Parts: sequence; C-alpha cells; structure tokens
Amino acid sequence: MAGTGGVSPSHTPTLPTQPGGRTGCAELVHDLAWESTPLGPRDRWDPAVTATVELVLTSPMPMAFCYGDRFVLIYNDAYADLIGTLHPAALGRPAAESFGEIWRSPGIGGVVEDVYRSGQPFLEPETQLTVVRAEGTRPEQAFFTRGHSMVRDSQGTVAGVLTVAAETTQVTRRLQNLSELTSRLAAALTVDDVARVVLGYAMASFDVDLCMFAVDDGNTFRAVRRIRGEMLDEADERLPPVWKRLSDDPHAPLVAAARSNQPSFVPDGEPLRVVATDRHERRIRALAVLPLRTASLSGALSIGYRSSHTWLPAERALLNAAAQLVAQAAERARRFEAQHGTAQLLQRSMLPEHLPELERFRIAARYDVGVDGNAAGGDFYDAFRLADGRLAIVLGDVAGHDVRAAAVMGQVRAALRALALTEPDPPGVLAGLDRLVGSLGAESRNEEIFVTVVYGVLDPADGTITMASAGHPPPVLRRAGVAGGPPTAELVKVPPGAPLGLGGRWQTGQVRLEPGDSILMFSDGVVERRGRALNDGLDALVAVAAGASSGDPRNLCALATTAVPGSTDDDVAVLAVERAVALSRSATMLVAAEPTGPSRVRQWMTTRLREWTVPEQVISSAILCTSELTTNALLHAGTPAQVHIDLNAERLLVSVADTGTRGSVIRAHTDTMSSRGRGLGLIEELSDSWGTDPSVRGSTVWFELLLRSTSD
Repeated sequence: MAGTGGVSPSHTPTLPTQPGGRTGCAELVHDLAWESTPLGPRDRWDPAVTATVELVLTSPMPMAFCYGDRFVLIYNDAYADLIGTLHPAALGRPAAESFGEIWRSPGIGGVVEDVYRSGQPFLEPETQLTVVRAEGTRPEQAFFTRGHSMVRDSQGTVAGVLTVAAETTQVTRRLQNLSELTSRLAAALTVDDVARVVLGYAMASFDVDLCMFAVDDGNTFRAVRRIRGEMLDEADERLPPVWKRLSDDPHAPLVAAARSNQPSFVPDGEPLRVVATDRHERRIRALAVLPLRTASLSGALSIGYRSSHTWLPAERALLNAAAQLVAQAAERARRFEAQHGTAQLLQRSMLPEHLPELERFRIAARYDVGVDGNAAGGDFYDAFRLADGRLAIVLGDVAGHDVRAAAVMGQVRAALRALALTEPDPPGVLAGLDRLVGSLGAESRNEEIFVTVVYGVLDPADGTITMASAGHPPPVLRRAGVAGGPPTAELVKVPPGAPLGLGGRWQTGQVRLEPGDSILMFSDGVVERRGRALNDGLDALVAVAAGASSGDPRNLCALATTAVPGSTDDDVAVLAVERAVALSRSATMLVAAEPTGPSRVRQWMTTRLREWTVPEQVISSAILCTSELTTNALLHAGTPAQVHIDLNAERLLVSVADTGTRGSVIRAHTDTMSSRGRGLGLIEELSDSWGTDPSVRGSTVWFELLLRSTSD
C-alpha cells in the first residue's frame, strides 16, 4: 500500500477524509492526460505495465502501482478509500508530491523505494494507520498487512512496485478484546461478575444481536442474555443479572452443547425456533454455541445474528479460546462464591437479625466484610432491650480476619448480652468481658487476642446515654440544627480505657440525645487507611455526619462506610441511633413473587401515603422508586419481598428487603414485571439519599425523600 500505512514509534500517519460521490478510478485512469506524466500516452505503455494497471483497477483488494523512480501512482477504488481527500489528485502524480510528510515517515515511502532498488519483495507485518472513513466521522485506528513486489516490463527492466494491502482491523481488535477479556475475567469474583464480563465482551467484539451465557445449577441450567438494541436483561453493575431457568430440552442449543461438550455453528436457519421464548430469539438466523466445561462446572456460551453469517475458521478458533477462558473464570468464581457464602453466613449469623423498634428512637446498623470478602472477621454490633426498659447498644472489634476471630467475636457478643441483661452498668459489663478475654487467651496459650468495645445504655425517657470504652474509637454525635441553623457533629468525649483482656478499669461518660440528634458507633475500618493519619479519617467522618441530609440512622450508616476515601483491608461495622423529633408512622407489606406484586405495592402505598396527607409530589417519586426496587427484588431473589414505609415530620423512608440470593422467577413473571433499563439511576435522581444494606439472609435497598424539599 504505497504511500500509506506503517507506523513509527511516536507517530501514526493520518489520512484525510474521503469525499462522497467520486468517479471510479478506472474511469479517471482512462481520461487522465498521461502524456504529461513519466508514463507517457496510454497507447505506448509497455504491455507488462498495462497488464499490471488492469490488475490493479479490477482488484477488490486495495492495490497501488508506483511507476518508475518517481513512483507515479496508479491505484484502484479500494485504495482510494484509504487515502481520503488525497484522491483523486494523487492519481498520476509522484507519490512523494502527493503524500508529502506521510511518504517520508519511517516505514512508508522508504519501504517502496527499497523494493524498487533491491528487487526483493517484502511482506510487512501488521502496521497501523489512522483513517477517517467518511466526511464528518472521527478518525479511527486501522490495521493493515502490506505486500510489496517489483514489477518488470517486457524487456526485464524494473518498471515499478506493486503494493497489495489487506485490512486486518477486525481481527486485530478481536485479539485485543480477547486480551482485555482475560484481564477482566481475572478480576471477576462471582458468577454474576463473569456473566457481565462475557456478555459485554461478546456484544463489543463480535457485534452480535444476541448473546447468552448459561451455567449448570445442580441438575438444571440457568442463563442470562443481552440483546442488541434492547435494555431487557441488561445488567446494572450494582445489581445482579436476571437469570432464567432453562428447560431441559435436548433441542435447546445451549443445553445440548453443555451436555455433549460439543460446539455447534449454524450459518443460516432457525436454530432457536423450537425453544425460542420471545421474538428476539425467533429472529436469530446464525448461531454459534460453545460449551463451557471444567472439572466442576458445565455450561455454554452462544452468540447469534439476525442475518446469515459464515463462521470462518479463524472466528471459530477465537470463540473457542474465549470459551475456555470463560469456563475457567466461572469455575473460579463458583469456588469463591461457596467460600464467600460460608464466611458471610458465619459472620452475619452472629449479628442480630432484627434491631429493636422504639417509639421515639430509630436504630440502624451495617456490616461490610473487608479484605476480599472471603473470610469471616471480628467486627460486631448489637442492640437489645434491658429488663428495665432501657436500650443497650454496643460495637466491638476482635483483631483478625479468620474463623478464629469470628469465633471469639461470637463469644464476646454473647457474653456481653448475658452480662448486660444481669447487670447493665457499663464498667461492670466491661470488667466481666475483660475476664472472659483473658481466660480465652490463657486457654489457647495465645496472648495476642485483642478486643475493643464501646458499650452504652440509652434511657428512652430522656435520651441520656451512659457509655464506656475499652480501647475503641469514640462515637460521633450529630446535633440537629438549632433555630434553623445547620447540623453539627463531634466526637463524643468518652473516658479512654484499656482494651479487653489487659485487666483495666473503666469509667463512664454521658451524652444526651435531643430530638433530631443521632449517635454513630463505628469500627476502626471506617476511618483507618494505609498511609493516612487516623485523625484525618476521624475528621472526614465527622464532616460527613455534619453534612448529612438528615440524621436518619440508615442514611448515617451508609454515609459512614464511604466517608473516608480509599479502600480498606479491614471489616466495617457501624451502628446509629436517632432520637426522633416526633412519633413516626410506619407500615409494612409482604409482596409475593408474582407478576401482580409491583402493582399491588403501588396501590397499597398510594392509599397509605394519601391517608397520611403526604404531598402528591413526594407520593409520585416514592411510588416510582418503590416499584423499581420491588421489581428488582422479585426478579433477583425469586422470593417474597418486604416493603416498609416510615414517615415523620422530616422525611419519608422506604425500604425493600428480599431474602434470596439469585433469581428464580419463572419466565412469564419476568416478562410481566420487568422494568429494567432504568436501574438504580431512577432512585438516584428522585431520592435525597439511598443505600443498600446486606442482612443475615438477603439484602435491603432503601431510599429517603425529604418532605421539606417539596416547598423549595
């Protein structure tokens, strides 16, 4: 491809845009006044030169003939597409004049000149060229392989150089995408992560109309898919993909490939006609299905087109390579999920499944596993009623990220509750825990058990909290704004005490929650970051608490876990308590996993919120957000969802909780309920704050709408 292509280490030549409506090169060559060029009149051309020019003009491949030592250019339409606006002026002119600086770039004109002088043909490896395909389009990087050969005239004299170019852009990009697939799969921890990666890869690399990814789930298979031009089933990065059960039909290509471990390639036909579930699958004409098989996993990956498609050997080889990578990643992810699930269940089973409900005090907590999420940790929280009607609140941390730390944590939490229910005085409770930790250390001959706790007793009558700390960071107190002023926050001045197991003595401090105030207990994983001072983390947490849109405990817990920038290797536990300004009204609805679920929730919420005289603008936003969350909960968990609404003078809080882990809603339900495509962006746009809370079984997504915002 004389005059184009090639790349230097620091510069990629860029060719101008090709204008539309041009005249074909064959016609231009016929009409050009060749007598004014080194070739002379056409009727006097050497027969070998004439034959070479005819070959160039009739070839569908980009070809150019550089004649003589001035390299006069004759090229075809395909080559003209590559040189953009240099055509047609370059035709019949010396290449150096036509291409200017591009011709003098390393690996461009010099290659043609070397072939001309040496007489030796030269096949270039893949080179890069910046091409503008059409007027007004952005430049793109194209890749070519070029072959240069010498052309002799009928007398045996060197007449010029013939260049043939083959564009390899698609192949190169697919190989680059395969490399990116390898990298992304290495970072995929769960099967859901693998599904997102492989679906995105197939759509981007092969430009397909349908992609499906299936894995075995015991004796059956479940699958997730992506469809060109449709938002249906497109996985939101913050939510699990929507999986569907596949019928065990031997005619189903995915099932057949998974069971037989044999790939299949259909270039044209109706490969999904028998098992198609909707119009998208019925329209597929070409389908490739690759088995996914490892020692402990079976599944399949399929890609399809709505038009006929020839599956070339190179494409089949690339798909097979991708399928092997995906199968290995899915097997690793499944092993991780098994270990992760055990650790999560162990951890959360030691935490309270439900927190107490008080008339004028609201409580929320959150626990996030640190490190890679694959080990149980020692952070814990608890809140429970005492015999005299007061509320005990506690947050602690056992050093370590293993089953042993979790076991010690369970013993400490159980002992604390037993001690507090007998005699709730904070110094006495901490003294009893100190003896327990010392005994555990001596028993295991391990003196490195390190446990910190902050423990308080809340009197609901006046909001007073009496607390003591055993080496734990002090809680954050958020004060509601006085006389319309902004909220403030500060660290509670709790007398410092030694960690448990060291035989210390502890003193108490007191703080009083006024209506609208909140207190936030937290583990050190919230504020500690490598390379940063602890005070920086504490200051950031205090600032976030002061700037929170409300003192709602769920909101504070969500904000606290992201208050300090950067990742943490430690577990994160937070517990917050708010004293309400006035009594709130609340209601709960259990929603069955059936198609009518979201509509029933909308009707129930509308009726209840209007009874409570909530402004219509708030009702509309709440209904939209709740419907979205309910739909997602039913799709992902496949179990009933619980919708809870709580209204006070400041805000409306709505939460949707599920108790499952992965979608098992049948196909008919999915089609009826699906509203995917908006994802959590709708909640972000309409709510004042929102978050997700993992629980012992399942998860909860909540959002908050401030009532005062309706009058702004």
